[in-house]
Amino acid sequence: MKKPQAIHSILEQTLRGLEIELPLKTHSIWKAWKEIVGDPLCYHTQPQTIRNRILFIDVSHSTWMQQLQFLKPTLLNKIQRFLGEPLIEDIRFKVGKMSRTEPPLPKTREEPLDRKTIERIERLLENLTDEEVKKGFRNLLIQSAKLRQRR
Repeated sequence: MKKPQAIHSILEQTLRGLEIELPLKTHSIWKAWKEIVGDPLCYHTQPQTIRNRILFIDVSHSTWMQQLQFLKPTLLNKIQRFLGEPLIEDIRFKVGKMSRTEPPLPKTREEPLDRKTIERIERLLENLTDEEVKKGFRNLLIQSAKLRQRR
């Protein structure tokens, strides 16, 4: 009778025998894409498939595709370092749809309007009787004043 083996060694042998270790390892690229390529590339690229050790990547626009051709060796190197071995031998780009969107622009800190500006806005609105119209104009005047203040 054989000595019992640890379950992890049995699973390891089984995975190696099924030859699915490579696809499992290479498909970890999808989950770590942002970590691998960083910003802003992760918002303009998306891995699609791997065939014959070639990673096919969708790109948001042809100008990005052209730029990525220059970055291809660097990108391939980053992917291989992430995987720990050269499991991907080449990268191909094509223009395609992105499921990610660009990150929102950071909000700028708005300074509150000074008391004098607020009083001037209220004086302009004091003769309006329709509350809905008054509210709309107030918002418009406040946004306009904030825009002028930022400039």
